[in-house]
Amino acid sequence: MDTSTLDLDKMKASASNACRLMKVLSNPDRLMLLCQLSQSEKRVGELEEMLGIVQPTLSQQLTVLRDEALVVTRREGKNIYYQIASPQAMAVMEVLFQQFCGPQEGSTP
Repeated sequence: MDTSTLDLDKMKASASNACRLMKVLSNPDRLMLLCQLSQSEKRVGELEEMLGIVQPTLSQQLTVLRDEALVVTRREGKNIYYQIASPQAMAVMEVLFQQFCGPQEGSTP
């Protein structure tokens, strides 16, 4: 089989995966959730308080992140903790933080 075909097939699959990740990140609530989780594991209540996202919306967005395997959960007593599970999502969050939240070029620290 032609190796250029294999590379193209792999590139198409990778592009599809990248588009899927970008689609999930295109929602501001999910992006903010991942931003917080990129710093450390958080309880659901902490996320709700920090971001001001009401419970039904928070649950819905966390479900999307779980379904896409971007986060994992663990239970401790009555608390559910979330953390980022996807190295690709973490890498994208780091770039987004650097580009949009880090010190801006030309600004004084």
